[in-house]
Amino acid sequence: MEDEVILLDMWASHFGMRVKIALAEKGIKYEHREENLENKSPLLLKMNPIHKKIPVLIHNEKPICESLIIVQYIDEVWRDNSPLLPSDPYQRAQARFWADYIDKKQVYPCMRGIYSGKGEEQEKPKEEYQEVLKVLEGKLGEKPYFGGDSFGSVDLSFVTFYSWFYAMEELGNFSIKAQCPKLVAWAKR
Repeated sequence: MEDEVILLDMWASHFGMRVKIALAEKGIKYEHREENLENKSPLLLKMNPIHKKIPVLIHNEKPICESLIIVQYIDEVWRDNSPLLPSDPYQRAQARFWADYIDKKQVYPCMRGIYSGKGEEQEKPKEEYQEVLKVLEGKLGEKPYFGGDSFGSVDLSFVTFYSWFYAMEELGNFSIKAQCPKLVAWAKR
């Protein structure tokens, strides 16, 4: 019997993109169901009754919620296909730490503060955003990917925000490329 895999998502979700990338990296076929966040489907409300948000991966009728947890689940269930997390326990813990850092430093809320704020309202989120990018560039160092020579879970956790780099630069009047050239080169890779 083949696995039934359904992804509840919305086209513009950075967090849903993480799951799509993980599924693509693993070569997993799935059914995509677009959600309207203004009018949430009964399936979404049933599968994620606590947070009532996307993404939700439904694997053989069992829901998994929260993008980083879903990515780890995908990596564990389909472990024979292109590992996303390192096999070494210490390196795996480090990868989880940095993926968590990306979420807890709230890259998305900083971006939202930049694009929805005006003048002084933009300054604090802009400073926080630039600081997070500098820390991540320091972590990347001279490696082609955060985990070394191959694309992995930390790359997957952050790359979905790259599509907004240009907008953040324009709205915040700063240059990510000038401040973090290695990070921009990584994102293009």
